Amino acid sequence: MSKTENNPITVAVVEDDAQVRQSLADILRRGPGVVCVGEHGNAEEAVREIPRTKPKVALMDINLPGMSGVDCVRRLSELAPQTQVVMLTVYDNTEAIFKSLAAGAGGYLLKPIGAAQLLSAVRDVYAGGVPMTSDIARKVLQTFKEPAPSNGETENLSPREQEVLNFLAKGYLYKEIADQLTISYGSVHTYIERIFKKLHVRSRGQAVAKYLGA
Repeated sequence: MSKTENNPITVAVVEDDAQVRQSLADILRRGPGVVCVGEHGNAEEAVREIPRTKPKVALMDINLPGMSGVDCVRRLSELAPQTQVVMLTVYDNTEAIFKSLAAGAGGYLLKPIGAAQLLSAVRDVYAGGVPMTSDIARKVLQTFKEPAPSNGETENLSPREQEVLNFLAKGYLYKEIADQLTISYGSVHTYIERIFKKLHVRSRGQAVAKYLGA
């Protein structure tokens, strides 16, 4: 039996369209090693319930009634920092992408999305990855290739911390960073904790967004 079957990845869905919300929940219920623990039709309900249920992953729409998905992510990064958020949206513009990352999102996918891709994204973000639709990844990489504006906080990072943050921005998993730098998995976590502290951020997405000058 796999690790996720023994300890399933709990997931909440935040989506105002009832049909889409039900479809996403059905995919999660059929996915091995994944359990849907919440279906929320607006951000206000998500902010109230997710800190209580503590899902490992939340799937978040951007265009919600009332509080936006981006603002919801920002609130949850403070109230439920253990929950990794993946944005699910039809918006593919750079501003929406980096606002989401800066708020604390750990991934960004475009709707509609297939069952296999959705389940893969849930497992990926839980493992420390940054799942993104290919078109979104290209936009992020293009921004990464462009010179980022000088940022005093990132300049305070040590050379090794800069290397780790560079790999984070490129979408590497923590284990992959450890392999690339020939250091232990635990060392990677230590460097990331220091990066978060120096950049005054709470999540990988916020660190990458600040690094890229969002």
